[in-house]
Amino acid sequence: MGILKRAQGIFQAKANSALDKAEDPRQTLDYSYQQQLENLTKVKRAVADVATAKKRIEIQAETLKSQGDKLAEQAKAALAQGNEPLAREALVRREAIAGQLKDLEAQHASVDDQLQKLEATATKLQTEIEAFRTRKETIKATYTAAEASAHVNEAVSGISTSMGDAGAAMQRAQDKVAQMQARSGALDELLASGALTDLTSTSDDIQAQLDKASAQSDIDAQLAALKATGTTTQLPAGTSDAPAEAPTTESN
Repeated sequence: MGILKRAQGIFQAKANSALDKAEDPRQTLDYSYQQQLENLTKVKRAVADVATAKKRIEIQAETLKSQGDKLAEQAKAALAQGNEPLAREALVRREAIAGQLKDLEAQHASVDDQLQKLEATATKLQTEIEAFRTRKETIKATYTAAEASAHVNEAVSGISTSMGDAGAAMQRAQDKVAQMQARSGALDELLASGALTDLTSTSDDIQAQLDKASAQSDIDAQLAALKATGTTTQLPAGTSDAPAEAPTTESN
């Protein structure tokens, strides 16, 4: 049972939170103002009903008063004619009408008191509604301004975030460019030192060594020829770096 109550409490809390988020205070204020206007209409209708009842009592009292005055005249006329019993009957009826008039006067006083209270309530309610309407419009305008400001702040925040993301992307791009330049420089250094084969070259390391050995062999052959003749003679054709003809000297 405790778990069920807790679950109900959690559900109610979440429902209230959802309603709070969905509620627009401007619509709530307008709805409240409309309800107050409806209450004022009810009070005014009650005032009209009580005023109508008061008027009916007054009309009825005037009618009874007229009847009482008529009975008084009839009693005088009957007594003048010597008809005392008839005069007495007229006075009895007049007395009954007087009793009814007293009851109507009491009702009239009660209704009049109710009418005054209702009219005071209507006046007070009307004043409160006017004050509420003024306050309502002020709050609505303030909320609208705050909402617009919040939207502007959200837009600015989004722009700031976007600019921050763009700046971060720019920094990452610059870092990658620097890394690529560093790698390119390192590759150039390795190629220059011979530690890394230049794949763009037409010969490989073995061929380079063979070419170097061949050039050395040509130089050795030329030196051997010079030693054998003891004079400067025509050097055998070797590498392209050796001269085509060597200068000769005359023997003594």
